Amino acid sequence: MSYKTILFDVSDHVATITINRPEAMNSFNRQMMDEFAKVWHEISWNDDIHVSVLRAARGRAFCTGVDVKGASGDDPRPAVDLENIWHCEDPGDLLGPKSQKCWKPMIAAVHGMAAGGAFYWLNEADIIIASDDATFFDPHVTYGMTAALEPIGMTYKMPLADVLRMVLLGNDERMSAEYAKSIGLVSEVVSSDTLWARAHELALQIAAKPPAAIQGSIKAIWTSLDLPRSVALANGLKYPQIGNPVGVPQVNRESLMADKAKKFDLR
Repeated sequence: MSYKTILFDVSDHVATITINRPEAMNSFNRQMMDEFAKVWHEISWNDDIHVSVLRAARGRAFCTGVDVKGASGDDPRPAVDLENIWHCEDPGDLLGPKSQKCWKPMIAAVHGMAAGGAFYWLNEADIIIASDDATFFDPHVTYGMTAALEPIGMTYKMPLADVLRMVLLGNDERMSAEYAKSIGLVSEVVSSDTLWARAHELALQIAAKPPAAIQGSIKAIWTSLDLPRSVALANGLKYPQIGNPVGVPQVNRESLMADKAKKFDLR
C-alpha cells in the first residue's frame, strides 16, 4: 500500500511510520487522516508486524496539529468539516491507533514542537520518548478556539493541573521534554541524533516477545479505561484465559528460565 503524506516501512517485525509533511510542520490534512486509518488497519492485520514506531520527518516540528491553511494539493477536502455540524468527525478517530482498534503497541518518538492535534497520537501511544529539543503545547485558545478533544485525552496521560495550564496558557508557554518526563508524559529523554535509533531499539525488544501476549495486554489495559474498576477487573480475566493458551507456545519458557545470565536495563 502506498502513501503520500507518510512513509511506511516494515522490518524485523517493526512497522515504522514517519509523518512526512515537513514543509507544513508535519501538520495533518484530510489525506493524512485517511492514510493513518489505512495504515493502522494494515498494522492490525499484518501478523509480521508486532509493534510500531511513530516518528516525524526531521525539521522544527513533530506535528503542529491540523493544517490551518486548509485544503491544498490533490485533496480539496477540509480536515474537519465544521459546517456540517451533525456529521462532523473528530480527527482523532482516524489518526489514533486505539481509536482504530489497533492493539499492537505504538512507540512515539517526538522531536521539536508537538502542538495541539499532535496529542491525538501521543494520547494513544504506549511509550513516548522525546529528544531534548522537544516541546509540548496547545495553541487553541490563543487563536480563539475551544480546546476540548485533545485535552480530554491528555487527562489520561497527564495530571489535570498540567493539562489545564497547557490549555489556558496556549502559545505563551511550552512544556520542555524534561518537564514532560517529570509528570510521566514522556518516559525517556535522549539526544536528537539518537532519538530514532533508541525508539527502534525499544521496538525490537518488544517485538521479540510473544505477539499474542503483547497484543492481549495492550487491549486489556486500554479497554479497561472506559470501565469502573471492578468491572474492568472482571472483564480483564478473559484476556489471559483467551490469550495465554496462544501466547505461551510462542516462547520457549524453559530456555528463558534456565538462562542464569539474564540481562536487563535499570531505568
